[in-house]
Amino acid sequence: MSGGVDSTACALLLRDHCQVEGFFMHLSQHNFTAQRERVQSIAVRLGIPLHVIDMRQPFEAKVLDYFSGSYFKGLTPNPCIICNQEIKFGLFMDAMVSAGMTAMATGHYARIIKTGNIYRLYMGNDRKKDQSYFLSRLNQKQLAKIIFPLGDRTKESTYRFVEEHGFDDFHGLESQDVCFLANNELGNFLEGRAPGEDTVGPIISTSGKHLGSHRGLFRYTIGQRRGLGIAFESPLYVVGLDIEANAVIVGSNHDLLRDRILAEKFHWLAGTAPDTDTMYTVRIRYSHPGSIAKLGLLADGSGEILFDEPQRAITPGQFAVVYDDTELLGSGIIVGVRSPR
Repeated sequence: MSGGVDSTACALLLRDHCQVEGFFMHLSQHNFTAQRERVQSIAVRLGIPLHVIDMRQPFEAKVLDYFSGSYFKGLTPNPCIICNQEIKFGLFMDAMVSAGMTAMATGHYARIIKTGNIYRLYMGNDRKKDQSYFLSRLNQKQLAKIIFPLGDRTKESTYRFVEEHGFDDFHGLESQDVCFLANNELGNFLEGRAPGEDTVGPIISTSGKHLGSHRGLFRYTIGQRRGLGIAFESPLYVVGLDIEANAVIVGSNHDLLRDRILAEKFHWLAGTAPDTDTMYTVRIRYSHPGSIAKLGLLADGSGEILFDEPQRAITPGQFAVVYDDTELLGSGIIVGVRSPR
């Protein structure tokens, strides 16, 4: 339970035919006390017990260290994917099982369907709220214990459902994408985790021309246009981060186009890699609608993704998530790109 509409709707949907208990994660929330009190009040109204599980130490080690460490390596991380894999559906789920629970229900807009002995993950029916992308590193053991009661619903129908049960104070309380940042600016957060990382360096063009100075590579990401502090006759975008030279490389919008991804640590939810003779839809970030691509996979878990059309701002550190229509097959971590053919 998070104190939001989705987890509340889950409890309402399940409590009439299951024994339901609420679990709340104590992470690094800046407003933990207020949030816990809200969750406790919702649990009381639902008539279910609430357990608070302290996840601060593993969250620090597995999510926050990964998050800041990635930026300091010139990568752009996705903490929600790692949190789902390691914390929410990892250690947090383990704590639930240890407390006697047989399954974990969450408010994710995604669907799980068992085919034979395989649990398969699909997009939620509400495509605008689909959260399957963030679940792309889950495994069969985890999927076997998960229930997504909202997968067939739309967000609006969820609001109507809880309002029918007397919960009418949820609008405008959407969860933040990066929950631990709160109102803190990303650069300030990272600066606080490694004060010596804000090393000034050059901003150079793709042709090698010196155009200005940056205030630390961790403040920049591929595709960024604002905050460069450069006056130029045409718009400039961050197209690369050179760790060895401590340089931000900028270029035109066209310079952001690439048709090949180099990825590693591919993970397949069913446990085996898909047929590489088939074309799939690949999303290079959560907000990316997906584009048709072909997979070239190697035995060591790395590989190449070749798009039919060049994609804009492919970013190392992000996850390339592979779909077969609405089924999520797996994902790889983007480590590099290649220029259009």
